[in-house]
Amino acid sequence: MKVTDAHNKRVVEMKFFSVYPHYVTKVEKKGRTIAELHEVITWLTGFDTAKIQELIDRKVTFETFFEEATLHPNAHLIKGVICGYRIEEIDNELTRKARYLDKLIDELARGRKMEKILRVPKG
Repeated sequence: MKVTDAHNKRVVEMKFFSVYPHYVTKVEKKGRTIAELHEVITWLTGFDTAKIQELIDRKVTFETFFEEATLHPNAHLIKGVICGYRIEEIDNELTRKARYLDKLIDELARGRKMEKILRVPKG
């Protein structure tokens, strides 16, 4: 499925604070913890728990969220389909970053091992 300009615009305008509770619900419903959710967010963005809370309190958009992030150098290893889109085919940088986060959270909720989610090299 091709990402449209309208879809990219929606991602830019989405508020992190309004999506975050859905992340929490998704992972907790599957027996994972908020600490694990934060570990995944921290790995991808470099944000610690205090910074995540600050971003929630500031009610930032995903655009601001990812502007302030320092993406993990192995983020490009996140591949696959999420929300009907193949991540590696998304040409809009912000939309791709948002889908990286969605994919990691999906993997966490599905019970994948943390070292696999965090793309820890074998050996």
